[in-house]
Amino acid sequence: MSYIDFLFEFSPKLLTGAYITALQMLCASALAILVSLTFGLLRLSKNRLATGFATVYIEFFRGTSLLVQLYWIYYVLPLMGLTLDAFEAGFIAIGLNFGAYGAEIVRGSIQAVPKGQWEAATALNMSPSLRMRRIIIPQTFSILLPPASNLLVELLKATSLVALITVVDLMFVAKQINATTWLSAQTFGTALVIYYVMARFALTPFLRWLEILAARKVGKV
Repeated sequence: MSYIDFLFEFSPKLLTGAYITALQMLCASALAILVSLTFGLLRLSKNRLATGFATVYIEFFRGTSLLVQLYWIYYVLPLMGLTLDAFEAGFIAIGLNFGAYGAEIVRGSIQAVPKGQWEAATALNMSPSLRMRRIIIPQTFSILLPPASNLLVELLKATSLVALITVVDLMFVAKQINATTWLSAQTFGTALVIYYVMARFALTPFLRWLEILAARKVGKV
């Protein structure tokens, strides 16, 4: 079978799998962003209980395998009475895992805001919540976005793991095609190109546009 014939026959299935991969990435990214902001702020709390809880969460999810977490959420939680379908288990596991890494990015970005900005907000008699909302957090975006962008690209690539719990994503479809055709080079080569196109020509330009926008907001460009 020529490569053109291969594409003609199997590209619809591969593109359908790529669509599921994109949905996984979007859902996992939304959850990761929420977790990152929540636990990043908790890490800076003056409440020791909140800080301790956030630290335990972050260290647990960063210190254990994403694959094991994925298996736990999909296979073990049903034994405890909580059953999730494969799609939900996939993006929840990835979102919780990458959210732990993102929380440290959020914490570091907030702490990187110049001390003078904190002092100026305090001098204006702003409450801590108003100071964070109006002064500190808007300045963190230009600091936060470059490492967060790298993390989101890694998240996209990590979605390939959900094929192991039967989510019919791009990698799952590629494995099915390879199992019936044994055209490994064509199958996984095409999957490789699709992942690259998604990262390089869809996700990366969007993230770079956000970086430029955030830099303009604080007068860096």
